[in-house]
Amino acid sequence: MKPLLVLFLLIPFNYCFSQEKKINVVVIGAHPDDADWTTGGTAIQFAREGHNVLFVSLTNGDAGHQSQGGGALAKRRRAEAEEAGRRFDVTYKVLDYHDGELLATLDLRKEVIRLIREWNADIVIGPRPYDYHPDHRNTAIVVQDAAYLVIVPNIVSDTPPLKKNPVFLYSQDNFQKPYPFIPDIAIDITDLFDRKIEALSAHESQYFEWLPWTRSDEVPDNHGERMKQLKAGRRRAISPAVRESLVKWYGRERGDAVKVAEAFEICEFGHQPSQEEIRKLFPMIP
Repeated sequence: MKPLLVLFLLIPFNYCFSQEKKINVVVIGAHPDDADWTTGGTAIQFAREGHNVLFVSLTNGDAGHQSQGGGALAKRRRAEAEEAGRRFDVTYKVLDYHDGELLATLDLRKEVIRLIREWNADIVIGPRPYDYHPDHRNTAIVVQDAAYLVIVPNIVSDTPPLKKNPVFLYSQDNFQKPYPFIPDIAIDITDLFDRKIEALSAHESQYFEWLPWTRSDEVPDNHGERMKQLKAGRRRAISPAVRESLVKWYGRERGDAVKVAEAFEICEFGHQPSQEEIRKLFPMIP
């Protein structure tokens, strides 16, 4: 037998497969910029390693502004999302449901099922259903309702069902009732935080107009000062629970050193991964 063939046969099959398998990730938010804020740093790492990431906004964002609205604002926000997607190196899809009017309808559930199936998702990330905004809550309900049905052949039968149920994850929030967010997985994005902020800044109508207006904040004219303000406002403090999760996944030395992180909670309605599976699905974890 030839030496190279012997060497190939000695390499475990699962090792070969793991190097070739592309991980498919879908991040679903209610508005353009939602997926970016919750998962942007993690998405950059997936994309950098050659995996496939889809950001989805279920609404077109046509109500989120103090002086613009309707079709003109929807067009602007779609363009901002496309530019953000380019900066994150992900695919960005904006659906055409009205901002502030999203409902967890059967038609929307079917559309979400199709999206997840067409992307052949391994991981699906969305918000928890405990939130101040009805669009966020209804996004969470729709994603949860799709979690099992994506593998059922007779549901949305025009799109082939997934052969394996994805891991469904909730993105981090600060709401405490009925129970606080549980950081089952935490990802170090310290070295990518500046790039995440640069990508977020593509959503100019949100981060430099609408959101400051809702808080009566002054927005600096200088670009550098604007970016500094955005960076300060989008830097989420690491809670003790997230720190504990970081130490679990990265070890004590690195886990304690992380300055910026994104965290995720495993939804009970999808596949329940083992720790070994989580490390395969999140190859940025050492």
